[in-house]
Amino acid sequence: MTPDTDNAATTIDTPHIQTLLQRHEATTRPRLETLWSFYRNPMTTAPSDTARGTAQRSTRVRLAQERGLPERLTGPRDAASDDRLPSSREIVIENDIAWRIHTMVDFMFGRPVSIVSTARDGQLRSRINALLDSVWQDSGGVALLADIGLLGHVYGHVDLLVRADEVGRIRVEPIEPTRGIAILDPDDYRRIQAYAIRSSRVHIADARPATSNLPPRGLTRWLAGPLSPRLFGSREQGPIITELFTADARRTFIQDKPDAAARLIDESPALVRAGDDADALGAPPIAHIQNISQPFRYEGLSEVEPLIPLQNELNTRLSDRASRVTLQAFKMYLAKGLDGISNMSVGPGQVWCTDNPAATIEAFGGDATSPSEDAHINEIREALDKASGVPPLASGVVRAKIGNLTSENALRVTLMGLLSKTARKRVTYGRGLAEVSRLILLAAHRAGILSTEPAHRGVRIEWPDPLPRPESDALDAALKKIALGIPRERVLSELGYAPTDPGIV
Repeated sequence: MTPDTDNAATTIDTPHIQTLLQRHEATTRPRLETLWSFYRNPMTTAPSDTARGTAQRSTRVRLAQERGLPERLTGPRDAASDDRLPSSREIVIENDIAWRIHTMVDFMFGRPVSIVSTARDGQLRSRINALLDSVWQDSGGVALLADIGLLGHVYGHVDLLVRADEVGRIRVEPIEPTRGIAILDPDDYRRIQAYAIRSSRVHIADARPATSNLPPRGLTRWLAGPLSPRLFGSREQGPIITELFTADARRTFIQDKPDAAARLIDESPALVRAGDDADALGAPPIAHIQNISQPFRYEGLSEVEPLIPLQNELNTRLSDRASRVTLQAFKMYLAKGLDGISNMSVGPGQVWCTDNPAATIEAFGGDATSPSEDAHINEIREALDKASGVPPLASGVVRAKIGNLTSENALRVTLMGLLSKTARKRVTYGRGLAEVSRLILLAAHRAGILSTEPAHRGVRIEWPDPLPRPESDALDAALKKIALGIPRERVLSELGYAPTDPGIV
């Protein structure tokens, strides 16, 4: 791409870029935020239904997944049609999405991943490995990989930006899909022409200085309390900052308001571009990772999206069961022919007497079994297992129906679906990690840190076994690999050791 005024990637004021940004804000971002809210299920407070219109107001906790409940559970109530108006509704939210996502991420990045250079020269390979380890560790290490996996599983894809400056500082930054907008080649959806990162700064308007001394530990909570708008002003949307990365430069724009024109406030040449080794046009230093590849689409497949309908159905049935249990948990009594029964109490040790031989007391109600309800809830849970590929056993919940797991092979068969999906994801995630590592080496080469050729920048991703293995079996397998001639440093990396660790000779 050449920087000219007609190029859509030169400024964000062109109609093409504006259309992409507006489409992202109007359709893409709300959908992505819905996926995150169903995974995270954040808690908010809202006025209680029973307190509206009364002098005494109260609040109740609301969870994000309540939006999936039917209107009869969350909508406004009418005393003429709802006899439960004096009491609050029974809302039960069981987040079956979050623990499944966490389990999948744990199987992907629960143990360290080794990124090993494929350069033929042993000395250069050691220097490359040390450089890559340093940059990845400075960028977050295992925690960074876990963040990459979480964003990819929730949103369906994640983009990694390699930032480099003139002094040789290199770091890897994951871009949340709600903030990143890729401008794709119209002739090839796999090629990124430019990349925009949008962020808004929230500031406090009409701020007034505090006149009292605040305790340091209570400052954050105090600022979030009801007095903060009065003393410090209300929180308002600040300017929108847009970073636009192209093959030739990085440009920063600012918009005071969403409908205002963008102003260029900073511009610097690109120190690294993704296409330096591939083609003359180049591309921004972005590595795109799909969680599960989707043919002919830039976005990947999210793990949250197919679980949302089942999660809504599960929460609905659990809420219905909670209401039924509340109404039927205690027995009720119908007394006939007893004088003053309204003043009598019901409880252990109570004696009722009457001279009326026709007096009766009939008990009714009480919780009763509901086989169809239990079967339906169990079927929903099994459908969640099938849709996600994550059975409860993967998180440590052992049920009697799985039988006795007497061997490692039996456990692998039970977790076959999750292991197969993990192996499939390692292809897309591994390709992205390899591309980021290549960009790191390219940035180091251009900064004069480590001189390499394109053939030297290849890496191999070594994934650990997702299932724990006995240490004795792992050591026996390592000795056999060394006897077969596999490089010793590779075997050590598979065991989780580095050649520089103390005691390694």
